[in-house]
Amino acid sequence: MSSVKKIVSLPPDAVKIFQEISSKKKITIDELKEITKLDHGKIEYNLGILVSNNLVRRVTDYKKKAILTETGLLAAKQQLVERRIIAVLKEKKSIPLTELSMHVECDNREMNAGIGFLKKDGIINIENGQVTLVKSDVDVSKELQEILVKISSGEEVELQLYGDVLLFRNLVTMEEVKIVSLEPLQKYKEIKEKIIETLDISRITPEMIRDGSWKSAKLREYNLNVSPPDFFIGRKQPYARFLDEVKRKLIGLGFQEMRGPIVELEFWNYDALFQAQDHSAREWSDVYTVAYPKKGNLPKEDYVKLVKKVHEDGYDTGSKGWRYKWDPAKSARLVLRSHGTSISARTLVDLPIPSKFFSISRCFRPDSVDVTHLAEFTQVEGIVADPSITFRDLLGILETFALDIADAKEYVFKPDYYPFTEPSVELSIIDPKLGSIEFGGAGIFRPEVTRPFGIDVPMIAWGLGIERLFMVKYGITDIRELFSHKLEWLRSERMS
Repeated sequence: MSSVKKIVSLPPDAVKIFQEISSKKKITIDELKEITKLDHGKIEYNLGILVSNNLVRRVTDYKKKAILTETGLLAAKQQLVERRIIAVLKEKKSIPLTELSMHVECDNREMNAGIGFLKKDGIINIENGQVTLVKSDVDVSKELQEILVKISSGEEVELQLYGDVLLFRNLVTMEEVKIVSLEPLQKYKEIKEKIIETLDISRITPEMIRDGSWKSAKLREYNLNVSPPDFFIGRKQPYARFLDEVKRKLIGLGFQEMRGPIVELEFWNYDALFQAQDHSAREWSDVYTVAYPKKGNLPKEDYVKLVKKVHEDGYDTGSKGWRYKWDPAKSARLVLRSHGTSISARTLVDLPIPSKFFSISRCFRPDSVDVTHLAEFTQVEGIVADPSITFRDLLGILETFALDIADAKEYVFKPDYYPFTEPSVELSIIDPKLGSIEFGGAGIFRPEVTRPFGIDVPMIAWGLGIERLFMVKYGITDIRELFSHKLEWLRSERMS
């Protein structure tokens, strides 16, 4: 460590800050704020003086920090689900399994996890649908509960033993946090005789001229290396802003917006799109069905009859249909729409020719969640009906999405199959971070889709995953980040 050989002039606040840093091996800026009671701007300014005089240095570290999820916050406040179950059973001794959820506030997944944990350890017994407490003297998950309380109060905790459990149970998420620390390069006690404390001012006032204090004052120099204070002004969530931008672009290209309900009839979600009633995509594993009410009212009878004929014998489309007995009861079932094309199907009713429509719609499928899939997703959907429209026009629109909206450098068209379009195409891009990623599908509506609604002109249609467009444009590798609660990302993400 080199010592200071020349006289150093420091303002009083810089001396105060230097004394605090010098008394420790390392101190964070947040700790310094708490001790000195100075605002961020003053601390940054004086740190710039200390750094430029080789008295202190900045050190940037990154560490993983546990952040409580909604489930974790509830568990920290109201106890873990297994502890709440034990509390109920200590009072009731025995209770029907179907009534237990009425006393314990949690979802089915969490309840099942708590019951499974307690049953595995022999703490409860379930027989004939009745839950009975077997061991009442066990302090269940005590250490885990204490950790949750510590995290909720802002304490630093070691997660080596329970980190995997907390993550597996969706009680915490791990976030990378940037920590800026300060280390002394000199000891204040060793060089204090070489420090001159000067009045540091940014301007001379009339009072200073009158009383002569300006003579001993030092005019503050501009330090262009000092970071200005952070001001977190209100701004739109980055992904929500992107959705607005895409909507504005499509409206600017002459598209009209179409809308439809989230809870949808299978008629519009499947049948009107010529998707057979025994198609695998209509099974419980691929669509969310509504428990109550299970069914809705089918639309105008004329449309239902024609869609029925298309499925059974092809109607007048030149097709043979699917050759089965079409069931109106199945068509009336209610589901959460699994794709935005259900909105396009609804728009076929009394569709003006020519016309072009789009929608940005929330869709739902029971997918396994990973870096490119969620159980709910947003689809940008579009249709164009025009006597002169061609498949080449469709490829041009898809190219616009890949190059102008997603800023992809390389895209690929691949042949694909969908029950409602022919020919059909898949749009994929090659991303340096994500590899090959599918954006979605498109094609020309089959006559089996358009003829029941009296449409005799070509219609192109597409449905793309707009989250993936956003991910590629902004270099995001995990789709879950789009709905993140990370304040650092929400405050700093740059939007072009």
